[in-house]
Amino acid sequence: MTATVEAARPRIKSPASIQTFARFRAPFALRCGAILIDYITLVAILAFSTLLSRMFGGGARSWGSSTETVGVVVAIVVAALNLGVLPGLTGFTVGKWAAGLRIVQQNGSDIGIGRALLRHFVGYPLSFLTLGLGFLIAAFTSRGRGLHDLIAGTIIVREGPAIAVSNRNA
Repeated sequence: MTATVEAARPRIKSPASIQTFARFRAPFALRCGAILIDYITLVAILAFSTLLSRMFGGGARSWGSSTETVGVVVAIVVAALNLGVLPGLTGFTVGKWAAGLRIVQQNGSDIGIGRALLRHFVGYPLSFLTLGLGFLIAAFTSRGRGLHDLIAGTIIVREGPAIAVSNRNA
């Protein structure tokens, strides 16, 4: 299996050669594992609140329905933080951090909160509306970008130091 390298903008210019830095793009299976970790986290919050709700009497008592409502609110807040704010500030979600992946702009810079919110809360629903084809194209494109990445102008790369690549013909 060969790895594809993503080149970032030139950082060092010398008359003899131009040196660029590159990172390896994230494999599709690793991206799937990262998003699975993110969604398992959210489902675990909902499952725990449902268990507490049933322990307190379910919908028949006010404690049960309040617990369920609090669980849904906590899950929504965690989703907004994990899938929007955290990647906007750090380039990671919890799942991408665990998988060793990072979300960056095409030029290699940080994505920002607005682009992270656009990517996940606009791009993901559109990828779902295409019956999952928006996600599947990431497995078959040379740069590994899904519909949500195309919409937000992002790319997923493996975390780690950038690799220096000499380009003497430029």
